[in-house]
Amino acid sequence: MTTVAGRRAGAIDWRVAGVAVAVVIVVSLVGGLATDTDSDWYRGLDRPSFQPPGAAFGIVWTALYALIAVSITLTVSRATGAERRALIGLWAANLLVNVAWTWIFFQAHSPVAAGIEILVLLGSTLALIARSAPWSRTGALLLVPYALWGAFATVLTWTIALSN
Repeated sequence: MTTVAGRRAGAIDWRVAGVAVAVVIVVSLVGGLATDTDSDWYRGLDRPSFQPPGAAFGIVWTALYALIAVSITLTVSRATGAERRALIGLWAANLLVNVAWTWIFFQAHSPVAAGIEILVLLGSTLALIARSAPWSRTGALLLVPYALWGAFATVLTWTIALSN
């Protein structure tokens, strides 16, 4: 059977899985540290009626982060050479931009900057779907909910930015 870096082709690299889970947990914790929905600033924002209740965000992000960790595992385990390094770099950039949105929005109190930043996040998520597909169709499909939520979050962020 063909091997990829000393393992069966298509096999899961459990080291990648462990790192993916650890990184996603760190991203979620760092983002959580910045989130402050009790601040006077946030409470004073004019927010749209279609904004989900606060509890929904934790549920959605928990599910999305689980899908992200599995997607990273599937795609990075199967990718090789320069493409593997490119995927790791794109994932790192995506998760950095992911956590940065929270800090820009909640701590810097800048919905416009967060609106610009979230366009980068959405673009990098779409790029991940495209770059992951040749290595793992399942891994790419697992990112579709992330992209859909990102598109919704983009509309939400820009609605808040333009209303305030």
